[in-house]
Amino acid sequence: MQGRLSPAVDGRIQAFPWKDWENEFPSAQATGLHLMEWTLDYDRIHQNPLLTPTGQVRIRHLGAKYDVTVPSVTGDCFMQAPFWKATGSDRIALQEDFIQVVTACQNLGVAIVVVPLVDNGTLENRAQEDVLVDFLLHQQELPKHGGVSIVFECDYAPDKLGRFIERLPAHRFGVNYDIGNSAALGYRPAEEFQCYGVRVQNVHVKDRTLGGTTVPLGTGDADFAAVFEQLAACRYSGNYIMQTARSNDGDHRGVLRAYRDMILTWINA
Repeated sequence: MQGRLSPAVDGRIQAFPWKDWENEFPSAQATGLHLMEWTLDYDRIHQNPLLTPTGQVRIRHLGAKYDVTVPSVTGDCFMQAPFWKATGSDRIALQEDFIQVVTACQNLGVAIVVVPLVDNGTLENRAQEDVLVDFLLHQQELPKHGGVSIVFECDYAPDKLGRFIERLPAHRFGVNYDIGNSAALGYRPAEEFQCYGVRVQNVHVKDRTLGGTTVPLGTGDADFAAVFEQLAACRYSGNYIMQTARSNDGDHRGVLRAYRDMILTWINA
């Protein structure tokens, strides 16, 4: 996850690293990592390199130079300013921002946009869910978005998330499975994958305690053996994005290498 190779921004576990984003490409290469999920905040969204012509040129150049691809974008901006909770002109403006983000991803060859339906973005009622689904189904630009999939990270219970994702066509919409979030909510991997496993298109790897926050991998309540067993059973072949706890001593590369090795062990078990 972009930002994990940079100092924390204002003490936050995740934020776009304005001062260090370019340095993350050589740092990723030096760490032996070749995939980066872009982090997009609502703050200064239109100035983010992902959305500017010069920024896109720079991203392509750095990616090619350091052999680092950006296959996905995590849209924290949608969680921070969810159009499904806005009304009137505010909703229209936020929906236009959504389209701009998808268009930018299409231009850069980004395959997945993650929409977090958690925290401030959580769907609080059926009316908000309908606003979201109706927009996605009826927005004329989205069917032309060049292979970009919209995937949802959602705090719904497994059966409810299964019913939600069935409202949207499988060839363009899916689920981002967040291991840590599911652990914090006390969900059982077998039940989750029974309800929507075939719709999982992206995985965030992190650990959390039940009802608590992010902790180093293997120290929380995530049942990694069960999760990776379910992923193997549904023949998941997508990416694993390390949205892990940050290093306490500033050794960002070292902790990510250790996490990567742990994840590879679980995948190959």
